[in-house]
Amino acid sequence: MTIFLNTLNPTPFGLFDTDTDFQVEADGMVTFVKRKLGDDVLSVELTKKMIWACFEESLCEYGKIVNEYQAKSQLTNFLGISTGSLEGSEQKYSRESLEFFLRKAEPYSQAAGLGGSYNSVSGSIALVKNQQDYNIYETLKDGSGNLLFSSSLNSLGGKMKIMEVFHFSPHAAYRFFDASSAVNYLNNEFSFESFTPETVFYVLPVFEDILRGGQLDLSNRVRRSNYTYKIVGQNIRVFPTPTASDPKNLWMRVMFAPDPLNPDVADGSIYGTSNMSNIPFGNLQFSRINSIGRQWARQYCLALCKELLGLIRTKFTSVPIPGGDLTLNGSDLISHGREDKEKLVTSLREMLDSTTYEKLIEQEASVVDNLQKVLRSIPIPNGKAIFIG
Repeated sequence: MTIFLNTLNPTPFGLFDTDTDFQVEADGMVTFVKRKLGDDVLSVELTKKMIWACFEESLCEYGKIVNEYQAKSQLTNFLGISTGSLEGSEQKYSRESLEFFLRKAEPYSQAAGLGGSYNSVSGSIALVKNQQDYNIYETLKDGSGNLLFSSSLNSLGGKMKIMEVFHFSPHAAYRFFDASSAVNYLNNEFSFESFTPETVFYVLPVFEDILRGGQLDLSNRVRRSNYTYKIVGQNIRVFPTPTASDPKNLWMRVMFAPDPLNPDVADGSIYGTSNMSNIPFGNLQFSRINSIGRQWARQYCLALCKELLGLIRTKFTSVPIPGGDLTLNGSDLISHGREDKEKLVTSLREMLDSTTYEKLIEQEASVVDNLQKVLRSIPIPNGKAIFIG
């Protein structure tokens, strides 16, 4: 008697052929399918290899649907990791991380000058006496005298983004103390505060000095300083008009259009998992599938066999027999098989929909809310709770 283990190439892809549990189950599926399709009464025109092929397909379909929902729950944790082998990750409970959200927020921190994966570069414009307008793309150069716009740093050839222009009056620290506090300032500088009784000093947190310095700096720039600039298109206009006594260079810090696939910071995760197509999920191991999955695979295999048997029987509408013709039920088998497959897939998807990580959190939150409602109705004796244990 031919059994699965002694058959050469029993399944089309051989995905589960070496699994001992699958080998035993495959032989049982032959008996199961033929008896369910009435082989004891009327011969079922299906070979063992046909049934084994359907069984392999049913497990692939089950694994595909389960992996799809697992990927929905864990995709943010897998993004960027090595695609590696297509085996093993599908049945692991990965640790949650915030890498996806931090990466999404990175451009905003970079725009605020607080980080990012792309470097900014500084350059200067040589100011000319009595000239206020300068074309940034034609005059902004690095320390070696090369134009920044046409340098290798601008790999995409995009426009420059000005991050900061160093064109302002002296820093606010020089005006940190106004005229009324000049005596206190001098006493502090020369360490006279301990010997000057009319001087009063307060112990204040450092952040207050930082905030006050920022306020004074902004106040000086807006109210007192005539140092300013205006950018229109590729041109920058500086105020006041440069004179012989002005600095010879106007410094600026700029960034170029970032290349999303070639950041300035080396990042190997760019070549890692990027979407559902390369998430490192392989076929489920049959030996690790529980009874829920195995029963679903058996029913799906039976539905596939019904459809296959129907396709075979529709090749002959009727078979001549002594005294008449025998009409075959090929169309009915095809219809029933496809209906069964649809029902099985729908029920599996509905079950998995309710067990994604997001749904589980919602269910747990609902349980907590309902439990609190129940606990509110429990009377507390003498106004106090009593715990024993």
